[in-house]
Amino acid sequence: MASTNDLKNGLVLNLDGQLWAVVQFQHVKPGKGGAFVRTTLKNVLSGKVVDKTFNAGTKVETANVDKRGMSYLYREGDDFVFMDSDTYDQIHIPSATVGDGANYLLENAEVVVALHDGLPLYVELPTSVEILVQHTDPGLQGDRSTGGTKPATLETGHEIQVPLFLTTGEKIKVDTRDGRYLGRVSS
Repeated sequence: MASTNDLKNGLVLNLDGQLWAVVQFQHVKPGKGGAFVRTTLKNVLSGKVVDKTFNAGTKVETANVDKRGMSYLYREGDDFVFMDSDTYDQIHIPSATVGDGANYLLENAEVVVALHDGLPLYVELPTSVEILVQHTDPGLQGDRSTGGTKPATLETGHEIQVPLFLTTGEKIKVDTRDGRYLGRVSS
């Protein structure tokens, strides 16, 4: 149990049996009336974001979330298999839990897995990854770096938009949050 005065970003609360991460919080002391805490909470499992207000000093139940560094090993059916970097234990995580991160997940990639009572909640990838362009159509004569974009298939099978000058086989840097092309990686 914690008080609303102890709230901080990243803290996970257990409200009505659901886990909510504190995205933002603000202590408010109006001219008259009692102080309160205005929060923005994100549901850990569904990703739904809500605003919730608590009276100052109210007790809220915190959830014990264990964040561990893990390595991605391989895919087995609909599950992704990760290995704990400290204990070498292997854990199977369903693709629904991995979510869009699967589009940028390469073998041996280091990620952070959040666990609550042994149950995987989410997988946190690094903000950017270096990944190979598996296929993209060649650029046409006259295409320059100032121009548009074209689709490119990454080595994971995911498709993103890249500048016209990129060719098949190049290594690029991609933002894992929104799939944006960040630049070439020089070998």
